[in-house]
Amino acid sequence: MRLPERQLAVLEAASATDERTIDEIAAETGLKPETVTGAAFDLRDEGLVSLAETAAETLELTDEGRRYVDDGLPEARLYRAVLALDADEAPVPMGRVIGEADLDGPEVDIALSNFARKGFGSIDAGELTIDGDADPDADPEAAALAALADGDRPAVDGGAIEQLDSRGLVDRGESVTRSVTLTDDGVDALMMGVEATETVSELTPELLASGEWRDVEFAEYNVEADAPTTRGGRKHVLRRTADRVKDVLVGMGFQEMEGPHADSDFWINDCLFMPQDHPARTHWDRFALDVDPMEEIPDELIRRVESAHREGWGEDGDGYHSPWSEEFAREVALRGHTTSLSMRYLSGIAGAELEPPRRYFSVEKVYRNDTLDPTHLLEFFQIEGWVMAEDLSVRDLMGTFEEFYRQFGITDIRFKPHYNPYTEPSFELFGEHPETGEEIEIGNSGVFREEVTGPLGVDCDVMAWGLALERLAMLTTGAEDIRDLHGTLADIEFLRNAEVSY
Repeated sequence: MRLPERQLAVLEAASATDERTIDEIAAETGLKPETVTGAAFDLRDEGLVSLAETAAETLELTDEGRRYVDDGLPEARLYRAVLALDADEAPVPMGRVIGEADLDGPEVDIALSNFARKGFGSIDAGELTIDGDADPDADPEAAALAALADGDRPAVDGGAIEQLDSRGLVDRGESVTRSVTLTDDGVDALMMGVEATETVSELTPELLASGEWRDVEFAEYNVEADAPTTRGGRKHVLRRTADRVKDVLVGMGFQEMEGPHADSDFWINDCLFMPQDHPARTHWDRFALDVDPMEEIPDELIRRVESAHREGWGEDGDGYHSPWSEEFAREVALRGHTTSLSMRYLSGIAGAELEPPRRYFSVEKVYRNDTLDPTHLLEFFQIEGWVMAEDLSVRDLMGTFEEFYRQFGITDIRFKPHYNPYTEPSFELFGEHPETGEEIEIGNSGVFREEVTGPLGVDCDVMAWGLALERLAMLTTGAEDIRDLHGTLADIEFLRNAEVSY
């Protein structure tokens, strides 16, 4: 029998009577543990050795746990401070004890909650009293921390480990130990004699250049052997969805817009014919910034927009007859929608070519002071778009959406009439979630009113929309909560496997 050198080394180091671990064989043969593991799997497939696996829990101190090994647990420090102040005779004010214990920040609450839990004493009306029979030095949690710091397995019950885990003082994991034992066939092979062969594990440029590859013996690869999973980098599913959206819209003849995340209220809301006393423009819903007002806004454009708000636009315009302040219009906030980019482009200030027909879009982040829930975040991505052309209708707008969503495999878009201060007619878009069957709103749209386009100098129709990128991703990936896509609740395995529909 002929075997590669590494397999022969492992075979000779194995025993027919005793299980030998991978690390033990690696130490004896001088091979790397991973090399021994690969050889052992190959030998197992040949029936020459058997492999046994034993799983065991691993415990490792966190940074906080290591700090408490040196400084002592906060509750133990609190106990000793109370004892030093003779609280076994009379209660001591809490503030005095905390100062004596040198506790700071979160350690105060940690010490107080665990002080009572462990029976070190009592807390009543802001005063502490200790139990003279308590012994912090015999605390099993402290003993477990000390043992882990010394590299030993804690000799305490599981309850203490559970407490340390819940307090974030230890990280729990699992390790697998593999052991090798010779089979009868392996013993027979050794008795009959095994010849070592020199094999090559990979084809190198040197082998190709020299021609030696013709004469060497290549090692066989066992593609079914167990191996550690290696995770490479991957673009986030939300970014991949955004890239796909851009590809689709560019394919439909759109050009991309870009602009500032922090902008004046003039571009964010006033140009949109949003009254300045609208609830969405209060400090409850917008993120105002404490910076200087924006000066670089054309004065003539400000006067035309103010006139539309106060008096309306066109022969039938009426306006809002509500307060309008140029000072408020120049204030800077984080944009609540990317329609601020549309206003900049339609006004000509962004340098866009505005001879109709024109199509523009953006996929950018917006910021709103919303309540977090399965379909709302404080910051999210909006798919903004508009088309400028003569004689546009709702049919054109609906057809654009049907074509756009068809590119993602979504063909059941539903439309609902809606009211917006800046579009007429207006409607919302809804799609059915593939997992829950629930209808979720995925966008808002309409044809810009004359009060919007007139002050900007646009004399033809403009249809526009704002679609939610995250909600589109929910429909294409099956995520049931918008927080599944990013944030602390996101499941890393879901993000690794989620695909974007094409």
